[in-house]
Amino acid sequence: MKNNKALYVGCGLLLFIIFCAIFAPWLSPHDPYFQDLTNRTVPPVWYEKGTWVHPLGTDQLGRDYLSRLLYGARISLLIGLSVAVISGLIGTTMGMLAGYFGGRIDMIVSFMVTTRLSMPVILVALATVALVGSSLWIVIMVLGLLKWDRFAVVMRSATQQVRSMEYVSAAQSAGASTLRIMLTEVLPNVLPHLIVIATLEAASAILLEAALSFLGLGVQPPLPSWGLMISEAKSYMFFSFWLIAIPGTALALLIFAINLAGDGLHQLLTPGERA
Repeated sequence: MKNNKALYVGCGLLLFIIFCAIFAPWLSPHDPYFQDLTNRTVPPVWYEKGTWVHPLGTDQLGRDYLSRLLYGARISLLIGLSVAVISGLIGTTMGMLAGYFGGRIDMIVSFMVTTRLSMPVILVALATVALVGSSLWIVIMVLGLLKWDRFAVVMRSATQQVRSMEYVSAAQSAGASTLRIMLTEVLPNVLPHLIVIATLEAASAILLEAALSFLGLGVQPPLPSWGLMISEAKSYMFFSFWLIAIPGTALALLIFAINLAGDGLHQLLTPGERA
């Protein structure tokens, strides 16, 4: 692990963002929903007219930007974790069943994966949210039900490799049930692949939520979503560029941290694939 710099940098940055999200009520200098129209678009402290009362300035409604940024981290992390869990449960179950049993089950799962891959995620999500309505939990459910295909493909391939191992044959010879073999013999040995895919899908879900919020079909005001903050600031980008730059930088750093941590975990958990 001491030579795995990607894991250290990614996990360190990710833990810092998680710390800020958890302790947002104590770290935030102001209420993220409080509006003060007399202090609209106050610049950050490094500008000439900036003030330490609002270190990152205020938005077009006079809301403290640092407070909204900290609370926005909660929403992004909640969406990434929830979507990874929902899609992981669906995709892992389908992939393990297809890889272990093969035959017709494998054909059905492969057909479902092919059907899912033929539908662009962002277009389906846009259409669904536009028809059903947009809210935080609807976005989570829509993305969770659309992001399971990579889990299914990877888990199917990994399960096919594991099911031919001697310890699986030994468990079958000992009379262990199929459910017990899959939970105690197969699942622990495909878990490293599952963890890596979960990090990639969490980052992808956060980006998709930001895109939906930017288009006005994701998290709705006044929730401080980073994508929504960028969308609300797009009309001010030529006059107050930092309104877009600050949440955009935070979003890029979060995605960078998750991807870097996933790459480090991949190197750590799959030593046979190290260069």
